Amino acid sequence: MVCAAPQPGRDVSRKQRPRPVPPQAPLKFKGGSNFKGANNFRGARRRGSSGIVFRLLAALGLAWAAGLLWFSLTLPDPAPIAARTDAVVVLTGGKGRLARGLDVLEAGSAPRMLISGVAQTTTRAQLAEAAQVPLRRLATTDLGYGAVDTRSNAEETMRWVKRRKVSSLRLVTSAGHMRRARLELDRVLPPGITVLPDAVPHEPGAPGIPWEYSKYLLRRAALGLGAV
Repeated sequence: MVCAAPQPGRDVSRKQRPRPVPPQAPLKFKGGSNFKGANNFRGARRRGSSGIVFRLLAALGLAWAAGLLWFSLTLPDPAPIAARTDAVVVLTGGKGRLARGLDVLEAGSAPRMLISGVAQTTTRAQLAEAAQVPLRRLATTDLGYGAVDTRSNAEETMRWVKRRKVSSLRLVTSAGHMRRARLELDRVLPPGITVLPDAVPHEPGAPGIPWEYSKYLLRRAALGLGAV
């Protein structure tokens, strides 16, 4: 085999350096966009979606806070003790409620009282002892053992109203709880029954106003969607 003679002036002992490869242009999609532009677009879209969610949550928070302010500033007041009704209904849950109901009976503003939501093991004598009154003051008081929450309070009251043929009642509960109690009562009471709200000032240890407001909103929304 005949080898080609080296060309004069060329150093064959060194490896030739490879030529640099020119940078390739970004791969383009149909319509002229490239990967970098597509990534920027996706990032902008994600940021836009996050911004919409944040603004929506902020708007809901502001609406809730404005509603809470209205709820707090418009809490119902106690009714005049002399206002007469066929009966007084006390919803358990605070110490001042039973005392208010007994005051109504003592004033002659109602001839009969229902205490709704009494624990199954609680007796009339125990209630009298807790209220620090003689047992005879509960002689015209019926104890309702069938309620465990505001909704069942209303249903128990409705059955008692029908049985006692009551056409007007004084409702005693805390100021924060009154709106939700009225909401439930209006749902189940027969037409023509007059309800006189008699709110006990918010009691220490009772659920806070923000909690009562949130429960009122949720229950109202549920009823609006057809819940029972």
